[in-house]
Amino acid sequence: MDPEEPAPLPVEAHVPINKTEQSDLTVDNTDNNGAGEEDNDQDNTVDEDIAQPINLLNSTVAPGTFRTLHWSPGLSMSSLNTPVPVLVAHGAHIGPVMCLTSAIHGDELNGIEIVRRVLHKIEPENLNGTVIGMPIVNLDGFRRASRYMSDRRDLNRYFPGNPNGSYASRVAQSLFHKVILNCDYLVDIHTGSFLRTNLTQLRGDLNNPGILEFSRHFGGMSVLHHSGGSGTLRRAASDSGIPAVTMETGGPHALDKKAVDDGSKGVQNMLHNLGMYQTVRLWLIPQPVFYHSTWVRSQQGGIMLSKVDLDQKVSKGQILGRVVDPITNTSSDIVSPLNGIVLGKAFDQVVSPGFATFHIGIITTEDQLTTPIPVQVDEPALQTPPEPKVEVPMSPSETADQLQDMGS
Repeated sequence: MDPEEPAPLPVEAHVPINKTEQSDLTVDNTDNNGAGEEDNDQDNTVDEDIAQPINLLNSTVAPGTFRTLHWSPGLSMSSLNTPVPVLVAHGAHIGPVMCLTSAIHGDELNGIEIVRRVLHKIEPENLNGTVIGMPIVNLDGFRRASRYMSDRRDLNRYFPGNPNGSYASRVAQSLFHKVILNCDYLVDIHTGSFLRTNLTQLRGDLNNPGILEFSRHFGGMSVLHHSGGSGTLRRAASDSGIPAVTMETGGPHALDKKAVDDGSKGVQNMLHNLGMYQTVRLWLIPQPVFYHSTWVRSQQGGIMLSKVDLDQKVSKGQILGRVVDPITNTSSDIVSPLNGIVLGKAFDQVVSPGFATFHIGIITTEDQLTTPIPVQVDEPALQTPPEPKVEVPMSPSETADQLQDMGS
C-alpha cells in the first residue's frame, strides 16, 4: 500500500443472493434429434462419465480443453475498458467446478503465481470437472500496486455486491453473478497486508460441515477457524451455499518462493483428494487446526525488531520482539500472552503504539476436534488474554481492525 494512499471508504449494504439464482455457466447437452430412443439410452450408458461443453462468460468451452476467457463488469468507457483474464480448464470427464481467485487486493502477488502454476500444469484430458482461475481479479489495483480499487475502496468488503451501489459494489456484484455462482467450491488466495506476512494457511468457518470437510483436502496446510467478515468474497460464497476458504500465504508487494510453493502444493493436493486431478506431490504431514488465535500489539512506537519466525512454537511470557525508540533508546518487549504457534507477523519496520505485530494461534488437539465447537469468538487483537475470558460482541471498529490486521 502506498503510505500516502487514503484509507478505504465505508462499505454499504449488499443485495442478498443465493446459489439457486441463475448463473452464467450452463452445460451444453443438446440432444441428437436424429437418434432413436434406444440409441440415446445406449449413448447415455457409454458416455455417462464424459463431460459436456460448458457455456461461461458468453463463450463455449469444449470438454478436454483449456481456454482463456475474459470477464468485464462493463462499468468503464468502452475505449478504456480492460477485460480481466479468466483461465478455464474444462475436463474431459464430469466432476465439480473449482474456482481459484487471487489479487482481489492488487498488491498481493503470491496468489497470482499459485493460480498460474496450478492452471497451466493441468492437462484437461485427464481432469475430472472444471477449474476456473482468476489470477488478477483487481486489475485496477494491480496496475498501481495498490490493495484498493481506484475509488479507494477495498473490493473484499463489498460482496456479494449491489448493482445500484458504489463502483466497488457493482464490480463485486458482476463478478459474483458472472463467475462465482458457477462454482461448487472456492479458494480465495490472499497475503498478509500492510507489511505483514502469514504462514501459509486456510481460513474457513469450521462450524460449517461442508467447509470443514473441504478444508481437510489441502494436505498439511494449517487451518484457522474464522467465519469471515461481512462483505468478504469467502463469506458471501459460503452464505450462498458454496464451500469456500481463504488461503493466506506470505506478504504483499513481492513474490515469496516458499509461500508460493506451499500454496501450490496445497491446491494440487486438494484437487487430488477431491478426485479431480492426480498429483505426485502429496502433502502427508498432519494438518494443524486452530480454533482460536490473537494478535499481539506493540505498546510503544518505534522500530520493531523481531525475535521469532513464522510457524515457530512460542510460550506464554516469551519475548517475540522489541520496539525501540531510535532517539531516546527506550524500548519495550513484545511478549506472547499464551502458548501457541506464530501464524503471522509484521516485518521489521517503524510501528505505532497498538500496531498488530504477531498473530499467535492455539493449536487444537485431535480430542478437541471430536467435540462440538463452542460459539465462535472472533477476538480483536489483545495485549494480554482476559482473566477470566468474557465473551462480548465486537464493535464495528474492532471488527474492521481485525480484518485489516488479518489481511483478508
